[in-house]
Amino acid sequence: MPQVNPDTNDIEKLQLAFQEITSKFGSLENIIEAFGLSELPTAQRYGILFGFIVFIVTVSTVLILLVFGGTFKRITEQAKTGHDSIESDYRVRLERPLLLERLLSAQERMLKLNYPVSPKRKEDTTNLTNMLSSVPPPKDTPNDNSGEVENFDFSQQNSEGMEGYKQNFFMGYRKCQDKPGGAILVGRPEARYEAYARAYAGCGDTTALSYRRSYARLYESVCCDSLSSDDKFSTLYKERPQGIIGKWIRLEPLEKKRHSKAVFAVTNGDPIFLKKAYDCQEVWGFQIAGPFDNPDELNKSFIFQTLENQAAFAILQNLNDRLVGVVMLSKDNPQNLSIQLDPPIIGPSNNGSKEQMEACLLLMDRLFAYGYRRIQISIDSKDSHGSKLADRLGFTFEGCLLKDQIIMESSRDSNVYGMLNSDWDKGARKVIYKKLYGAAMMKADIAYNNKEEELDEQQRVIAEKKKKE
Repeated sequence: MPQVNPDTNDIEKLQLAFQEITSKFGSLENIIEAFGLSELPTAQRYGILFGFIVFIVTVSTVLILLVFGGTFKRITEQAKTGHDSIESDYRVRLERPLLLERLLSAQERMLKLNYPVSPKRKEDTTNLTNMLSSVPPPKDTPNDNSGEVENFDFSQQNSEGMEGYKQNFFMGYRKCQDKPGGAILVGRPEARYEAYARAYAGCGDTTALSYRRSYARLYESVCCDSLSSDDKFSTLYKERPQGIIGKWIRLEPLEKKRHSKAVFAVTNGDPIFLKKAYDCQEVWGFQIAGPFDNPDELNKSFIFQTLENQAAFAILQNLNDRLVGVVMLSKDNPQNLSIQLDPPIIGPSNNGSKEQMEACLLLMDRLFAYGYRRIQISIDSKDSHGSKLADRLGFTFEGCLLKDQIIMESSRDSNVYGMLNSDWDKGARKVIYKKLYGAAMMKADIAYNNKEEELDEQQRVIAEKKKKE
């Protein structure tokens, strides 16, 4: 066999080998005779030859795949460097992109505030409930339509949380002055500015700016729809400022004294609000407890005996102040910025209603604004209404956990649905917003936010230039 150049690659070496074989034997008949197959019957002779060809082709294919697949290259590299070029699992993990600074700050803040070393319960509400509720105004904050905010001296106030509240209040007030969301109410020129400001400040100073603007604009439109609505929501703000306000409903931190009897009335199966009676198992059939015979039993249940990693809100209609149900959060995990949204506990006539949808939207929007990365819904695999709700909200089905829980002395398989903050920002929120409030309001919300972001960026650039000067 002739000398082979050391730089010749493996494919060229194979070609040279085949050329050497064919040059020696010259023809197919010579090859057959060389292997001692000439004396065999024709069928056997060509069968053996065919098998030999298949073997050669198979070996050649394997060699080609090894060459082009990089196996030989990795073997050579390993021989030179002493380690494999394929990275170990832990090395791949170390190359993951780090979280944004705001998410890490949110994680640290919620772990410290919501789960202190010595937890203290504040009445019926947990720290998580308090965090998600709107921030109440400090004492002596201007709260009417007289224009008092223009001359109010915040510097003299020392109440807890005053500093952050005053900054957000004034910022919101000026923003709405520059661009109110609708026509000024007759006789109340300051109504829109003050409504926007109190909603903007009520979001707290740790939520995303885009959320504050969007929520404040929604609140302004609801509050200042008419003189009577302004009267109603201004009074409500003075009495219960912690509420989260939507177009159709509002969420209030759930309390035994205020809500116990109403929750029992809308979930015990009796006719209510001119509706027909129903089987109360339609409400409680997939819950860990219930139905209940009286409000006292309900008070002792999981509805009002919430754990520290849970939150509970009453759902009330804005039109008539009627309570229609309860929505709860559970499995709060600020370490990983994840939480579980439980399907609202409401009467069967409200399944799929705008009240149910808006209650979920208001909480999801605020959770992501606080820095959560993932919200999940865990639903009994037999609960068709719960599965439909998850689909309507845009959640992604992630899998079924077999024998996940024991409910009412029976095994429950759970369907798990997830919503990521990236999905929420990329379009999931817009879809729900459009379903509830219409395309025009959705477009106005997006346009307003984009405009405010441009102004904020311009102000940031100007401020940086001034610092350099």
